[in-house]
Amino acid sequence: MTEPRPHTTVLLNEAVEALLAGAQALAQGTWIDATFGRGGHSRHILARLGPQGQLLAFDKDPEAVSAAALIEDARFSIRHEGFRHLADLEPASACGVLMDLGVSSPQIDSPERGFSFRFDGPLDMRMDTTRGESVAQWLASAEVGQIAEVIREYGEERFAGPIAKAIVARRQERGPLATTAELADLVAGTVKTREAGQNPATRTFQAFRIFINAELQELQQALAASLSVLQPGGRLVVISFHSLEDRIVKQFIAEHSKEVYDRRAPFALPQPMRLKALARIKPSAAEVAVNPRSRSAVMRVAERTQVPA
Repeated sequence: MTEPRPHTTVLLNEAVEALLAGAQALAQGTWIDATFGRGGHSRHILARLGPQGQLLAFDKDPEAVSAAALIEDARFSIRHEGFRHLADLEPASACGVLMDLGVSSPQIDSPERGFSFRFDGPLDMRMDTTRGESVAQWLASAEVGQIAEVIREYGEERFAGPIAKAIVARRQERGPLATTAELADLVAGTVKTREAGQNPATRTFQAFRIFINAELQELQQALAASLSVLQPGGRLVVISFHSLEDRIVKQFIAEHSKEVYDRRAPFALPQPMRLKALARIKPSAAEVAVNPRSRSAVMRVAERTQVPA
């Protein structure tokens, strides 16, 4: 088995500084690391919090939860749940919410997780391996139209139709796909042209991972929940790694960063804006040189506005 490389947290200092900068005091209060991963951001936050501060983390990957057990700090706790469960928290209970939407290096580099075409392993891709169906299980029965729609919508792949037909043809002739190498080889044989330096299977693997984990739907739910959970003045910090995620985050912040007028009641006071957009930050050239996986990252920062009584 290939040994996963250590995970390098993207925009570590920038994200934690953005999260905590709006706080009047760090001695107490609760902060949320909504996507623990391997704990890079969490450890950095804990180093800044006072003795009465609290950090609550979420992650649906059992391996991430196991890694969190190594943090021996009474101020820290983690829930084995996806970050849509932010909605379960008390309103206005958090001083800040951080979401790092990237897949961790241990996940990508572990063949048995099935996230990467670089290693041969089971075609799984589930973030939470304790529940739900794997990509292989879904592909064993999905119809051509369903497969093509997923590849097109979540992978922005122009060859979605031919790839979907090839997957179903393979299933009918020799049985369903079972490994990452089988899928990667099939896509490579179907996609005849591709951008320089990009593996033909990149977009298809991305699409299946996003779909099987309902990543975009969960992101939308978590963002909506953050409005309730954040205290006035609390920061929302989101790091995304591809255009589909960043578009959702950008539109969410923009939507809630303006007053809303009810056209049916032109003389009524507008609903106040709920967020204030603060920043859009990309990794520095120095960070990208050290960690090439950071090159596509975009961090957006917003602040929960004061809500009138």
